[in-house]
Amino acid sequence: MAVTPLYKQFAEQLATSIREGVLHPGERIASVRIASQQHKVSVTTVVRAYELLESRGIIESHPQSGYFVREQVQVSGKPAPRPKASAPDDHPAWQESTEVDVSRLVLATLKTIQQDGTVPLGSPYPNPALFPSQRLAQYAGRIARSASQSSVFDDLPPGHPELLRQIARRYLENGLKVDPEEIVVTVGATEAINLCLQAVARPGDTIAVETPTFYAMLHAIERLGMRALEIPTDAQRGIDVGALEERMKTQPVAACMVMPNFQNPLGFQMPDSEKQRLVRLAEQHQMPLIENAVYSELYYGNAHPSSLKNYDREGLVLHCSSFSKSLTSAYRIGWAIPGRYRDQVEKLKFLNTLATPAAPQRAIAEYLTQGGYERHLRRVRRSFAQQRELMRHFVLRFFPAGTRVSEPEGGYVLWVELPGGVDAMELYRRSLALGITVAPGRIFAATNRYSHFIRLNYSYPWSREIEQALKLVGKLVQELAV
Repeated sequence: MAVTPLYKQFAEQLATSIREGVLHPGERIASVRIASQQHKVSVTTVVRAYELLESRGIIESHPQSGYFVREQVQVSGKPAPRPKASAPDDHPAWQESTEVDVSRLVLATLKTIQQDGTVPLGSPYPNPALFPSQRLAQYAGRIARSASQSSVFDDLPPGHPELLRQIARRYLENGLKVDPEEIVVTVGATEAINLCLQAVARPGDTIAVETPTFYAMLHAIERLGMRALEIPTDAQRGIDVGALEERMKTQPVAACMVMPNFQNPLGFQMPDSEKQRLVRLAEQHQMPLIENAVYSELYYGNAHPSSLKNYDREGLVLHCSSFSKSLTSAYRIGWAIPGRYRDQVEKLKFLNTLATPAAPQRAIAEYLTQGGYERHLRRVRRSFAQQRELMRHFVLRFFPAGTRVSEPEGGYVLWVELPGGVDAMELYRRSLALGITVAPGRIFAATNRYSHFIRLNYSYPWSREIEQALKLVGKLVQELAV
């Protein structure tokens, strides 16, 4: 008869104490060291037990504070209706490309999201408390104190050699062989996307995009004077490759910009077969594919998702990513793996911003060298997966009948389709008056296609404040739906 491992026995003892009310929600539990001493078990046993309980949503870790009993919420297992595909294939409005002008609305929305005291349901940023900021600051401080030893040339493209090596190593661990010399470090993924788009297209060109899509993609098109061709996108399978192929028969498409893994705002993971199909279509037409992969590390499944770059045989995929969503948003370190356009992107990087500061590059490289990144990511993924279930549950509980919600497979945002007739911009304004932010669907398209959609952020620890905010937003939706 199999013997239950000691860490599982200890975890079950603690879980029983919580169920019986010995430990209350929000109460801090013993530190790893103290628990090890009290129960006469090894530190490793306690750590594994705590990780098991955290994965079950029974306890949660707070950086620099320890472990706490998590508030238990009964979440219904009933399947929730998901948002419909963004449009039927034969809709005439989808046939032409569109000039883009969403930057003013996005800027105004982001400014209100940053106001002190607001509940940040509309924020595009992950909860910064999840990041190992203290460790990174220690590395950065040590590097700053030894700045005299560094060369001014460390700032120049393509990037600091050790960071390039660590990024390539991370890809190798996730099943993709990348030469460090293929990588160009940038000021966040936004610069990477802009540089890649500038490398493959010219003002007036048509760029195919998913719809809805992350507004940074639309900003890049707008900034460079290009036109967006919005392609129907499914909340589970991603961009409709067949629809894209049909559009390409009637008008030239200079490039296609997509987010195949945990797309913002829909949250889907594009099936591998569809990723391969998209890359083969690009090869057939020699069309560059700009891949935004900033959320790829934030998966909920058992394995890292593949990227378009995994299927790229001709260097047509320009892969962009950053550490801003997974490690730190303070340092703004991103990169591009631009395939056949690598030299052009490096040149444009030099012409546009000259360099990326070396100190933050070195600090992140040091963190990756010392280890702990994967453990950090496992904790973040568990937290996001648990909070996704809570957010979906309470949206469906508090919002009126007819509401549909996405089911993200990674990342930290939820796409919500409101009952017909609800104006998301009016909901945004009324919510803001109550100190709550939501992201209106209008900012995720070149045209006003998503006037009754909102995006919600669930990266922050669940609290009564967030639950009450959702309840108030649901009440406003109910009033607007009348």
